[in-house]
Amino acid sequence: MIRFTILGQPCSKANSRRLVKFGDRIVPIKSKEALDYERSARLQIPAHAKQMLEGPVCVTLRLYYSSERPDLDESIVLDVMQARFDGRGKDRRVIHKGVFGNDRQVRQKHVYHYIDKANPRAEIEVEPLVEQLPVVAVQVFQVPIQSIKPF
Repeated sequence: MIRFTILGQPCSKANSRRLVKFGDRIVPIKSKEALDYERSARLQIPAHAKQMLEGPVCVTLRLYYSSERPDLDESIVLDVMQARFDGRGKDRRVIHKGVFGNDRQVRQKHVYHYIDKANPRAEIEVEPLVEQLPVVAVQVFQVPIQSIKPF
């Protein structure tokens, strides 16, 4: 199991967008607050946590906010934990190692909301998930061919 803490209050990715004009298009991008949190959080991930886990993972997040005002939104924390790549396809290079390669690997999430005015933070646990297939009882009967009667 990988455990670590990121100091600072995670902000809501969905509620913290700003509109920027690119030529004649208006595009929503992350707020300055969200970009600052991402930069700070990436620097706080310890080297032992950057294991680039493969396969499905289970993530437990205990998010401590400074007040009741922010929405519970774990998406920015999951974004920060994934690796960053340069390029596409087979030519991709890892720019920043992550806890896992992509947040699509997260198959189980346990997210908890707490208040700590003095010390907002995200306490994180990540572990590989061994998906259990349902156990199906199958009983096989062997019937001698001679006992099968044609219609």
